Amino acid sequence: MGIVLVTGGSRGLGRDMALKLAQSGHDVILTYRSQAGEAEAVVQAIRERGRKAAALALDVADSAAFPAFFEKVRAVLDSQFGAQAIDYLVNNAGSGLHAPFAETTSEQFDSMMNIHLKSAFFLTQGALGLLNDGGGVVNISSGLTRFSYPGYDAYATMKGGVETLTKYMARSLGERGIRVNVLAPGAIETDFNGGAVRDMPELNEALAQQTALGRVGVPQDIGGVVAFLCSPDSRWITGTRIEASGGMFL
Repeated sequence: MGIVLVTGGSRGLGRDMALKLAQSGHDVILTYRSQAGEAEAVVQAIRERGRKAAALALDVADSAAFPAFFEKVRAVLDSQFGAQAIDYLVNNAGSGLHAPFAETTSEQFDSMMNIHLKSAFFLTQGALGLLNDGGGVVNISSGLTRFSYPGYDAYATMKGGVETLTKYMARSLGERGIRVNVLAPGAIETDFNGGAVRDMPELNEALAQQTALGRVGVPQDIGGVVAFLCSPDSRWITGTRIEASGGMFL
């Protein structure tokens, strides 16, 4: 169907996104920050599904490195995919911060801004010359933009910015037929934020009790939504926030 660039595709939600995209018929370029072995395992799993795949290192917090990164993307597209452009970009890479509002430092705030908001802005900007008309962008946000939970002040603020940015991207890129949407997962059992939801039974149960479907999420609940947003079936959806939280805090 096309070629998708997924940031942070070596583990957690990004890994499932990459695999579901491959199952849907896409070829995938995924990025990783430090876990090259995990990234290559995902590449191999995609190839076993009959699709093309490659992994490239990228620290999304370092926007100055984006031009060099896209030169690598161009080279990989030419050498491994026989293509000159991608069809979809998924801005997924990120990390969490749990710190009370009164104790959040300027350095922590700047880190969250660089990782989540600045990266989504400038990585998408940098990809414009490689993104086919009629393609799409999927930004990853959080249920924490709709409801509040103690300690996620800085993190959720950046994700709120990503949601506003999504609307502006959709307006700006609509003339090229490029759709831009934002997906907001709820609590998911991954290693995010130290694996708290996955590894702390009391937290897991407390969140499950506040979720209409009676459990917290797993990565497999998210990848298929991304695959849908990167398909012709979602061709009339843009500038839209989709929450995949199982009905948290309704």
